[in-house]
Amino acid sequence: MGPERLRLIRMNHWGFDGKVHRGALVVHEEAVGPLLGAFGKVFAARFPIRRMQPASAYGGDDGRSMADDNTSAFNCRPVTGDPGRRSQHAYGDAVDINPVENPYVDRSGTVHPAAGRANLRRDRSVPGMIRPGDAVSRAFGEIGWAWGGRWPNPDYQHFSATGG
Repeated sequence: MGPERLRLIRMNHWGFDGKVHRGALVVHEEAVGPLLGAFGKVFAARFPIRRMQPASAYGGDDGRSMADDNTSAFNCRPVTGDPGRRSQHAYGDAVDINPVENPYVDRSGTVHPAAGRANLRRDRSVPGMIRPGDAVSRAFGEIGWAWGGRWPNPDYQHFSATGG
């Protein structure tokens, strides 16, 4: 896929401060409509998102983006821990939401971002945390996007069109 198939979408989201903020994501052109629909439902539910900036705001550094609790989509990078495979983010059909509240645990047991370790406990309610059956998981399920929170090595922040 070439960059000509990527699109910048801007949308409002609720912040952790209870105010509406304007965010932006870069996504594959075929994901624009479904994502606007899903994020519209997330907005209607007043689900807070810390920040929403393209990965380019972090020089493409996924670690910096996650550490800043940034919700992002396109980033031309490999799968974390598997440099031989491209991440679904490299195709613009994957989104990570609130990485600190929704960390990823890789195959070696490392938590990404490190500040998310406390949020591995999913039995409590934390603002911005995605849980099974909540407004976020339902909205993305309705557009056919799979949630990484159900994987053996959970990636609670991750939704993708292909399930990968």
